[in-house]
Amino acid sequence: MSVVARKEYVAVPRDRVENFHGKQLVYVSWDHHLLFAAPFLLCLPPQTAFGELLDSALQPLLQADPDAAAIDWGKVEWLKDNQPWVPDFERSLADNGIAHKGQLRMRTPGLNSLCAVS
Repeated sequence: MSVVARKEYVAVPRDRVENFHGKQLVYVSWDHHLLFAAPFLLCLPPQTAFGELLDSALQPLLQADPDAAAIDWGKVEWLKDNQPWVPDFERSLADNGIAHKGQLRMRTPGLNSLCAVS
């Protein structure tokens, strides 16, 4: 169904980085784990170390999954904006090239307990 506007519509994006007071949005999803229906949306300073993102933000969110305790973070396969990528755990999000509204996906081969397919 088409929509016809009565007057000019001017969209004002409200998710611009300037609106987050020095922080940025980062999406993180765990492939093959259907307990989480959508990526996590984290709001973090770009100076946050990648390892801190894991320890302080991501790990607590993942605890509901039965595979969470078995994750070997050194063996996780990462994708950044759907491209294979290796993070530097000591460097910041900005130094790792993770921008506002960046998308990270993690894969944990062998840990697929809640996946519909193996």
